[in-house]
Amino acid sequence: MIFRSTKLAGVFVIELQQHRDERGFFARSWCSDEFIAHGLNPRLVQCNISFNKAKGTLRGMHYQGKPFAEAKLVRCTRGSLFDVAIDLRPDSPTYGNAFSEVLSGDNRFAMYIPEGCAHGFQTLEDDTEVFYQMSEFYSPQHQTGVRYDDPAFGIHWPLANPIMNDRDRTLPHFTKS
Repeated sequence: MIFRSTKLAGVFVIELQQHRDERGFFARSWCSDEFIAHGLNPRLVQCNISFNKAKGTLRGMHYQGKPFAEAKLVRCTRGSLFDVAIDLRPDSPTYGNAFSEVLSGDNRFAMYIPEGCAHGFQTLEDDTEVFYQMSEFYSPQHQTGVRYDDPAFGIHWPLANPIMNDRDRTLPHFTKS
């Protein structure tokens, strides 16, 4: 695996190191030793899939509060998406900043998002599927988020008029601690 640091502290884009031959390729997509070596949380307790039938679907910006804060490893397994992380850790040097990357079934990139960062995405194709691995179990009473369009983050979503649910549309605006 190739760990590419981003402009957000602790957020990485992870590329597969493919071993190719005439049959295709083989690649390792997760290794606890390599995560530890990069200072990342290697705990994985839950995996989820998000299937999105329509281009322009926007989900986010979500995170879980303490004591159930979770790190996420997010990979697009089919289609493509504009993936976003926002650093909401007050003690972080990149607090209040956002980072985005296109993840797709073709590029096979993953994004590692540490505890204390919000996450969301907008699909760029119909029938896009996302695979999540999380370091903590889902806790509905600790789930929260911030508005996807909050000007504090300067996120330029690629598609206008996103398809969203009411819960995501009504998340609160960000206020710096």
